[in-house]
Amino acid sequence: MVMRLGLFLLVFMLGLGLTLPTLAQDNFRYRDFLAKHYDGTPEGRNDRYCESTMRRRHLTSPCKDTNTFIHGNRHHINAICGDENGNPYGGNLRISTSPFQVTTCKLHGGSPRPPCRYRATRGSRNIVVGCENGLPVHLDESIFRP
Repeated sequence: MVMRLGLFLLVFMLGLGLTLPTLAQDNFRYRDFLAKHYDGTPEGRNDRYCESTMRRRHLTSPCKDTNTFIHGNRHHINAICGDENGNPYGGNLRISTSPFQVTTCKLHGGSPRPPCRYRATRGSRNIVVGCENGLPVHLDESIFRP
């Protein structure tokens, strides 16, 4: 009896040890997605907005060629990974069923070294995200065309 209990506890602890790092890693990838692509209440949405936001989010060392910021409600973005606001789009990608306000910042001038100069393109688009464990972890830039 004691042996079975000990074996059960060992298996339980091993499972817990493998599960927690995976959950923490997924949470990190989601937080990284938000840091790179989410701005719920943008100010300006012009070239100056792109330059200051890219710099604040540490996306300018080296200068990132293109980055898109999604504006609006975080819950609606998360819902793309489920049936509430998303449809399958191949692999682990999902496309939103409703459009989002976005600002796409494109490097202007060609040098990958700071100071980085960006041009802003504003729009409303359906977005494609990669999901893991029900959360967005990747924004697929390929559908964003000016």
